[in-house]
Amino acid sequence: MHHRFFRFDTARLHELLQPRKPRHPLLRAGLGLVGLALLALLVFFSVFVGAAMIAGGLAWKLLRGRVPRAAATGSVMDAEYRVLRRQALPR
Repeated sequence: MHHRFFRFDTARLHELLQPRKPRHPLLRAGLGLVGLALLALLVFFSVFVGAAMIAGGLAWKLLRGRVPRAAATGSVMDAEYRVLRRQALPR
């Protein structure tokens, strides 16, 4: 009895998707430096965007003058509470 199994050949797929490094040493070094510069630019930009978001949030809170909701409407919630002993709680 012969069984035929389908095997997906991944070797060709890996050849298509792998980035190829240039062979010339100066070109490799140059592309490495371009990659590092791009990474540094993205980190630099993200730090300043994050700092601007934090500063904007703090400025928004300070300028808005947050007032508690109950004090703003003049309504106060009044309630009565009863403390239960531990034996009185259902198990």
